[in-house]
Amino acid sequence: MQIQPSLIGFDIDGVIADTCEAFLRIAKQSYGINTYTQEDITEFNVTECLPIPEEIVDNIFDSLMKDPIETDLKPMPHAVHVLTKMAQKGPVTLITARPLRDPIKEWLKYILPKNTFQQTTLIAMGDHNGKAAYIKEQGLQFFIDDRAETCLSIQQEGITPYVFNQPWNEGKHNLQTVHNWHCIEAKLEL
Repeated sequence: MQIQPSLIGFDIDGVIADTCEAFLRIAKQSYGINTYTQEDITEFNVTECLPIPEEIVDNIFDSLMKDPIETDLKPMPHAVHVLTKMAQKGPVTLITARPLRDPIKEWLKYILPKNTFQQTTLIAMGDHNGKAAYIKEQGLQFFIDDRAETCLSIQQEGITPYVFNQPWNEGKHNLQTVHNWHCIEAKLEL
């Protein structure tokens, strides 16, 4: 079954934004922590799986939240291409747990072609829980997120989730997964 682009929404961090790459790069460049890879991040909450002081973890994520352009946050491979194709068919909906809307909005404006950005609806809800209400409000039937708990909760609300496969969600669900943006593109009616 091909999904109409207007019926699917996306989380940002770990799905559109390669937040893990940025976290590890900043840990290395700013704090000299270079012993970890993405595969070592086996929990959504980094402090539960890596022996990095919470203050450093908070500082890195704070910089990624407040200034994603300055921290050189990169999009996931092929994400911009697929979002651009989707935007040619209609609106693109992004729902993030980020509490600050303006910095991530500016980042999207920076990475996306102008027409794609103009077709994008961004909702920054400031919480990992409760995404189902926003998904339903936008008339979406499908949603892709890297946080397994979010996907499990939206499934209970009648929304079809896809877990964007990451080390921190492996083995924590039995839901449908997508491994990359090529997989997402193959599911869409483009």
